[in-house]
Amino acid sequence: MKKIFVITLFCGLLSIGLKAQTVALDYYFNHETRKAKDGSAQRFHYTWEDTTQTGFSKWGNVFTKLGAKLTAIDAVPTAQNLSGINVYIIVDPDTKKENPNPNYITQTDANVIANWVKAGGKLVMLANDSANTELQHFNILAGKFGMHFNNDMQLHVIDDAHFEDGAIELINHPVFTTAKKVYLKDVCSIGLKGGARSLLKAPNGSTVAAIAKYGEGTVIAIGDPWLYNEYVNGRLPAGFDNDKAMVDLAQYLLNK
Repeated sequence: MKKIFVITLFCGLLSIGLKAQTVALDYYFNHETRKAKDGSAQRFHYTWEDTTQTGFSKWGNVFTKLGAKLTAIDAVPTAQNLSGINVYIIVDPDTKKENPNPNYITQTDANVIANWVKAGGKLVMLANDSANTELQHFNILAGKFGMHFNNDMQLHVIDDAHFEDGAIELINHPVFTTAKKVYLKDVCSIGLKGGARSLLKAPNGSTVAAIAKYGEGTVIAIGDPWLYNEYVNGRLPAGFDNDKAMVDLAQYLLNK
C-alpha cells in the first residue's frame, strides 16, 4: 500500500511539473492592419501567425518546441484575461501613423499588468526607436519597474553593408548563455532607477535591454522588437547569434 502511494504521489508531482506554460503576445496595443487581396483588413506585423519577415512565427515555434502554449490577447488587459498567462509580451505599441485609432497604455492598464507581474508574471516589453513606436504611454508601464524608454536612437545601421554597427558582444551572460554576439538595429536606450539593471549595453555604454524583479515576477525591456523573423532567419552574416539568443531568452522566461 505504501509503495502504491509513493508512486501515485510521484506521478502527480511529475504531471504538475510538466504543465505547459502559456505565452501571450499582445494584439491590442499593437494592432496594425493592411488591405488583403479581397479588400478586407488583414492583421499583420509582430504576430505569431505572420510567417513573413515582420512576424514572430519563428520565436513562437521556439516556445512551442520548449513545451509552451501560445495565445494572443486582443483586448485591454484585465486580471481575468491575464489569469493563467505565464509570459506576456508587448511589442511596439501603435502610433497614429500605424493605426488611426491606437490603443494607448493607460495608468489603469499599467496597474493591472503590474499587479499580474507582482503575483509572478513574466513581462517582456519590446519597444523601438521613437520614430517607429509610441513611447509616451509605453513609459507609463515601464516606469512601474524603474525603466524609461528614451527618445533616442542607438546602434544605428545605415544598410546591410554595416552590420557590425549593430553588434554587441556577450561574455558569460546570465540570460543569453549560448549567444556570443547579437545584432540590434536602430533601438532606443533605456534609463534605469531603483532595482532595474542593465541586461545589454551598446558599445557606447547605453543600456538597450534591462531587467527588473517586481514582487514575485520579472520584467525584461528591450529597446527594439528585435527577435522577429527578419533577424533570426539566417539573413545575418556568420558570427551573429540572434537565433541562439531567441532560444536563450525563451528558455530563461520559461525557466525563471
